[in-house]
Amino acid sequence: MSNSVFKSNTASSNWLALQKNLNHQSTRKNESIRKRRKINHYAEKSSPSSSSPSITAKALGVDLNDHKKNGESLSSLKRIVFGETEYSTEQKQPGKFIAIDCEMVGVGIDGSESSLARVTLVNYHGAVQMDEFVRQRERVVDYRTQYSGIRESDMQKAKPFDQIQKRVADLIQDRILVGHAVHNDLKVLFLSHPWNLTRDTQYLAGKSKVARSKYVALRKLVEQELGIVIQAGEHSSLVDARATMAVYRLHRKEWDHGLNILKTSTSAKMSEAHEGDSNTVDTEEKKKDEEFQNVKRKGKRKRTVDEEGVDVLNAEETQSPLKSHPKSELLSGKKRGQPGVYPGGGRKGVSSGLSTIVRRGGRGSQRGGQKTQWWKELGSSGSSGSKGSLRL
Repeated sequence: MSNSVFKSNTASSNWLALQKNLNHQSTRKNESIRKRRKINHYAEKSSPSSSSPSITAKALGVDLNDHKKNGESLSSLKRIVFGETEYSTEQKQPGKFIAIDCEMVGVGIDGSESSLARVTLVNYHGAVQMDEFVRQRERVVDYRTQYSGIRESDMQKAKPFDQIQKRVADLIQDRILVGHAVHNDLKVLFLSHPWNLTRDTQYLAGKSKVARSKYVALRKLVEQELGIVIQAGEHSSLVDARATMAVYRLHRKEWDHGLNILKTSTSAKMSEAHEGDSNTVDTEEKKKDEEFQNVKRKGKRKRTVDEEGVDVLNAEETQSPLKSHPKSELLSGKKRGQPGVYPGGGRKGVSSGLSTIVRRGGRGSQRGGQKTQWWKELGSSGSSGSKGSLRL
């Protein structure tokens, strides 16, 4: 009897093992509940207010802390790249800055030729201004989905190229266009944009030594500057356009300052060239003024004798016709309908007849008060023969 009682009061080994397992499970459950409470409490403390945009792990990556770089919040730029930002009505407007990115598909015999398939434009805050697929005129051989992210089904909502081109031209007109190797995007759109309104992040990053490579890829530049990875799988022109704008915002002050210095130096060179031209014009005007003053002065005839015995009288008018008229009226010839008077007298293309008077040496025009026909005496002295004949 006593043995039976002892056996009933003593728990079996199986029961003890089961009880130990149940106690262990309850302990683990309590610990998980406790951890979950801690996580929820941290999320409540770190979550933004209701007015702030929602944050996801995809947008923030590993780093949940907000850091600033060149005056820009890295966390807000990351949210912009991944489209986790809520925009106000004002932020949805095009504004002054527009970022662009395009995706291509392969056409031609082997699909090696590129054809524009998608165009995306965003503003300074990353708000979409345009995101359209382009209808293809040729048969698409390769959609390049692993790179472009475009599928055949996307072509069902595509629009004609002419319509897309016009919309892009209207949006970027008189605005600063931001792009990574933006000349490629403009090339496929058959558009051009003023150089002073273009910001190429690839060119600027290489020139300012932000990147080691002169032709750095957008993926590497974004990873270096923002600490996030894009284009890991299929590309998206929307993500690329937002990432390009985010990189530009980080270095906007530095890059724009460099461009302003370049524009200032160019304008200075142009102004120097203009001043050189004006100085040349001023010198010519000064020479004309001196010539005008020389003509205006009164003077007497000065008699000189050259080596051949020829008397030369430099004639000047006793009463200069320029004396009673202003310079502008005489040169222009607009007073009283008279032809213009020029330095030296006369009209343009017409000799004044006052420049030089030549007299043969030693012979006057008259002999003893009588007029002589001197031309009849040529060749008659010391020779015989007909008038005007010469003998060797």
